[in-house]
Amino acid sequence: MDTPSKTPCFALGQLYVTPGAQAALERYQVNPLLLIGRHMTGDWGDVCPEDAQTNEEALLIGGRLFSVYVLSVPDGGSTALAPIKIWIITEADRSVTTLLLPEEY
Repeated sequence: MDTPSKTPCFALGQLYVTPGAQAALERYQVNPLLLIGRHMTGDWGDVCPEDAQTNEEALLIGGRLFSVYVLSVPDGGSTALAPIKIWIITEADRSVTTLLLPEEY
């Protein structure tokens, strides 16, 4: 999808945030609703082209949806911080969407 739509492409189901993702969102000062909004409108973030294509197919046939967003160090943030990835996964049946760190998968 070249340009994500502004309207939701699918239902999210129940939203869950893992403890690690919650801590990262707070530490990097990112509102999770911004990432969820990108995900549900088809902006898959930093996934590879193959995963983006799989997501586009999943919209049509009901498969799992996967987005990756890289959180940057906030202005004035600690120099000890490095960019970190947050994954968002919506299950194939659209019953659950989870924000998590890759190591929590």
